[in-house]
Amino acid sequence: MSQTATRDALAGGLRPEDVRRYVDDGYLVVPDLVGADELEELKADAVKLARGGYPSETLKPLPAEMPAAEVLRTILCIHNPHYVSPVMQAYVRHPRITAVLGLLTGAHLPYWDGSVKCMQSMLFVKPPGFQGQAWHQDEIFIPTRDRSLIGAWIALDDATVDNGCLWVLPESHRTGYLYPLHEHENPDEFDPSPESYGFDDEAEVPLECRAGSVVFFNGYLLHR
Repeated sequence: MSQTATRDALAGGLRPEDVRRYVDDGYLVVPDLVGADELEELKADAVKLARGGYPSETLKPLPAEMPAAEVLRTILCIHNPHYVSPVMQAYVRHPRITAVLGLLTGAHLPYWDGSVKCMQSMLFVKPPGFQGQAWHQDEIFIPTRDRSLIGAWIALDDATVDNGCLWVLPESHRTGYLYPLHEHENPDEFDPSPESYGFDDEAEVPLECRAGSVVFFNGYLLHR
């Protein structure tokens, strides 16, 4: 089986109209891309990371006797966990996720061979009462300028409006415009990261999805 055929098989169920929707809207939700056992493995590794299970100079370990649920209530985000965790690194290379990425990236770039590379990873735990992120575009922080940047967001739990799912502004990627940033005035809802401004967000939509779904979104797409 050729490399292209293997990729297409791993991205099974992804139709041409799905790729078209990603190109048009700037995002695509693919359900059931990560299995239940895989989700449990990721959650267990998140606890191991937080307890100092991997050598790291920047991650202060939590007490081993602290219950797992309490451990996860203390963390908002761990940046680049794949640097220290072989489990997280394996999911960065997840064959079904990278297969979809290869198809979506190729929809924007001619003569694309389907290969992808990881620019960063982030593990968001987001306990109740913790802040989310204000409107922003990933392309500002990871510049590519050729529309090849794609975020792949794995839902480890069901994501709903009530528990803080992603919100996006459909089609906001089309112009290729990067909106300016300023400090927001809503510290109760959003973390200290700057906020994009200068646009109408009336058409925003929530991306509610089941655990195991993966949300793919363009680097120019406004999201929060």
